[in-house]
Amino acid sequence: MHKKNQELPLPAQGGKKRGTSPAGQRGLSRDARENLQLYSILLPTAILIIVFMYAPMFGLVIGFQNYVPGASFFGKDVEWVGLKHFIDFVNSYYFKRIMRNTVILNLLNLVMGFWVPIVFALLLNEVRARGFKKFVQTASYLPYFISSVVVAGMVISFTGSDGIVSRLISALGGETAAWITKADAFPWIFTITRVWQSFGWSSILYLSTISSIDPGLYEAAEMDGANRFHKIWHVTIPHMLPLVVIQLILAIGSMLSVSSELILLLYNPSTRSTADVIGTYVYREGLLAGNFSSGTAAGLIVSLINLGLTVIANAFCRKFTDYALW
Repeated sequence: MHKKNQELPLPAQGGKKRGTSPAGQRGLSRDARENLQLYSILLPTAILIIVFMYAPMFGLVIGFQNYVPGASFFGKDVEWVGLKHFIDFVNSYYFKRIMRNTVILNLLNLVMGFWVPIVFALLLNEVRARGFKKFVQTASYLPYFISSVVVAGMVISFTGSDGIVSRLISALGGETAAWITKADAFPWIFTITRVWQSFGWSSILYLSTISSIDPGLYEAAEMDGANRFHKIWHVTIPHMLPLVVIQLILAIGSMLSVSSELILLLYNPSTRSTADVIGTYVYREGLLAGNFSSGTAAGLIVSLINLGLTVIANAFCRKFTDYALW
């Protein structure tokens, strides 16, 4: 995290740069020896990130060639086509639809879901009954650990023509229908499902931030006559702001990365007009149809757009809140 206008210490006049002298090298070696256990704990995670996150990026070259499964990435038989697959993806019949659906689903999730774990953490922090607080906190985590297949089965059952949602709407005087097959209802069903499944787990970060606030600040505010709302507004929320800003930047930066697994389990031909997103297109075009080059090109375009959104969101947050990722 970066905070603007932070003053950096100036180097001593006439001294050498740190790390270039033998003393600096000895200091680095001493630091490595003293923190060897910490580096050892970090090493497995670093290896996993390199192997599963950075090494596969080498395969992006197939987006610039007509790749044949089983062939090498480089060789005399490789057919390089430049930006052909990228242009074909942008000019394809599905491009406007999948881009629209992806943006709509992510905007719905951002508007409806981003604030839910924040409010939940604030409310849960005000609960004084420890037993009830632990029960609610544990119950909110459980949906996150339920398999997406099970969640999709529950949603399909609840929103079917004879499901509990349809019966409830019918009891209130509404229409009985298989809502899961209605294209207009799919974005709301998908968004509510995502929020329900993830809000409890997402609140862990906010709860841990709240627990690290100095209790003396609340005592001082109470001595000044502040009630619970005032303490939340003037003490809790300002301490949560850096984390909220970082989470907002990450959410905006992943605007085009929607949960494709859940969509694949929920959507059907009647809802494809509002459910088909970039992830499902890459799965259908790259894996099912065997067009690995086209799927790679589409995925790379999405990654570049997400990178641009992250940079823009980071710049705005750094300008207006003084907090940012860098």
